[in-house]
Amino acid sequence: MNFLEQMKKRYTVKKYNPQGKISEEQVAELKEILNLSPSSINSQPWNFIFINKPELKEQLAEASYFNKGKVLDSSHLIVFQVLRNPKDFEKQIEENLPEGSVNYYRSMVKPNGEDAVRAWMGHQVYLSLGVLLSACAAMGIDSTPMEGIETEKYDDILENSSYKTLFAVAIGKRDENDSNHPEITPKRRLKSEMVVLEP
Repeated sequence: MNFLEQMKKRYTVKKYNPQGKISEEQVAELKEILNLSPSSINSQPWNFIFINKPELKEQLAEASYFNKGKVLDSSHLIVFQVLRNPKDFEKQIEENLPEGSVNYYRSMVKPNGEDAVRAWMGHQVYLSLGVLLSACAAMGIDSTPMEGIETEKYDDILENSSYKTLFAVAIGKRDENDSNHPEITPKRRLKSEMVVLEP
């Protein structure tokens, strides 16, 4: 099956099969794929936390609003975080990136102020979300991106003080009775000609 057909079949899972576990080999591959995600100037202001310990999932599920069941029944929960302090980010890029990339940040991003810098860093993390969802589709792994979580409670539970949670993704195997499956609830998208344009 080519990638277009895989993307046509991909959908956001609403109900997982708690026995549907993702293999360690696939998890290792997803970790490497995320590490290869693109970002502006190769900035990489992120952490990706893979969670499958039941006790930790239970704590995070309680901070996940209507996504509680997805967190509990998924094989793994992946939490996407961004560096909290722009000064820590600047130290990271100064130690790891070439001078040209650092100069781009100093001249084009930093002058816009700390709020704009934080927003720009968050945008990079969202690039990695697209990579993950596409990879899951290609590998036959079901997924659910979730902004409906209490990010500050996630931060307290994960105790990763240098980073701030933005969103999470549940991965696993869908329940055969998942009501969001396209055979039950057909996918709806705007017509291609409305969003994919040629001047």
